[in-house]
Amino acid sequence: MTAEQNILQTTPHVEALAELCRQHDKIDAQLYKEYDVKRGLRDLNGEGVLAGLTNISDIISKKEVDGKLVPCDGELYYRGIRINDLVQGFMKDGRRGYEEVAYLLLFGELPDAKRLSEFKNLLAQGRTLPTNFTRDVIMKAPPRDMMNSLSRSVLTLASYDDYADDISLPNVLRQCLMLISVFPLLAVYSYHAYNHYECGGSMYIHYPSDSLSTASNFLRILRPDMKYTPLESTVLDLALVLHMEHGGGNNSAFTTHVVTSSGTDTYSVISAALGSLKGPKHGGANYKVVQMFEDLKKNVADTSDEEAVADYLERLVRGEAFDHKGLIYGLGHAVYSISDPRAQVFKSFVGQLAHEKGRDADFTLYSTVARLASEVIARERHIYKGVSANVDFYSGFVYSMLDLPPELYTPVFAIARIVGWSAHRLEELVNSDKIIRPAYRSVQPAVQYKPLGER
Repeated sequence: MTAEQNILQTTPHVEALAELCRQHDKIDAQLYKEYDVKRGLRDLNGEGVLAGLTNISDIISKKEVDGKLVPCDGELYYRGIRINDLVQGFMKDGRRGYEEVAYLLLFGELPDAKRLSEFKNLLAQGRTLPTNFTRDVIMKAPPRDMMNSLSRSVLTLASYDDYADDISLPNVLRQCLMLISVFPLLAVYSYHAYNHYECGGSMYIHYPSDSLSTASNFLRILRPDMKYTPLESTVLDLALVLHMEHGGGNNSAFTTHVVTSSGTDTYSVISAALGSLKGPKHGGANYKVVQMFEDLKKNVADTSDEEAVADYLERLVRGEAFDHKGLIYGLGHAVYSISDPRAQVFKSFVGQLAHEKGRDADFTLYSTVARLASEVIARERHIYKGVSANVDFYSGFVYSMLDLPPELYTPVFAIARIVGWSAHRLEELVNSDKIIRPAYRSVQPAVQYKPLGER
């Protein structure tokens, strides 16, 4: 029985009430044009409406040539430093980058060796939950959705904070650092509780190690034997760095600014950001990619046959395959058209992990789809701005190779993005005391009131 069927059985009048919503809430699409409303805060060319200023990150997807803006290879900057250079810097020295890049995003500059060591120690000291929190909060009535569990845990942590409503900068920074530290614990312990109580699996509550990185600790507390390879830790760490922040006004960062501007507490702000990221249009896309490839392999007998793969992709675009939405998941981006720099950085390490895991054929298939899909979309779509593989195209594949359960795909994104949200919250507090209040024009004509007996 579907959720809709169940609701209709328990509340017989709900469909009639829903129809009233459809009838009275629908707005004529022509009115958006008439009043020059930027739907989705984007103009007709898909460019985001300028709603603020930031020092935290930036995206470049177009460059001026002969007085005209033309698409270029995408570039992503954290605090003015190109993401490629950041990754190359810590990879060259054999370091994990999550903590170093988190410091950069939060405090605006790269740490020296002493400050980096102090910051790592600070995060390590924060990797502990209040006494009995796991038993009393996480293990009780575990939700099927780990993002809901994360949000509930974050809101409940406010009850353990004597200064939960203090929005002074030092206190908010303390709260953010604590949340950054405990997010991996909240996510993994929630999964183990769900897997035990809902799926009949074994319960594991491993403690993190103060000497390990965030990525290594995540794998340690997730796996029954607490074991992982150096390459697995390296690739997960890279995924966290690439998902940590994304300039240009992404939905959850905007949510963070909006809710922060109301003057509310850190726990409410981060919970709101989690609700934004949970949406399949934002943080849930990577699992869709994995499901799409599973469907491709079921429906294409020989995945090395590029003609057969292209035919499947054409059926996807026409809404004749997989979920019939007409989408090739992991291809295309609201900002990038020629290339997503995160995907470019990720790809070579994905290939290395695929080789270690004996999944070279899968990696070849992913590469083939990335190449063919842009050609298929160009042929099938009348409006074409150019598409390329985005970071979600590869991240779901990586998580599957790391044997992460699908329920943790989006929470892993949150473990990374909590750093960006924290940076945006601090930036909003530093720069503005005005509540963000957008304008909505009412298009509802005046209606005469009718007494109850005349309705």
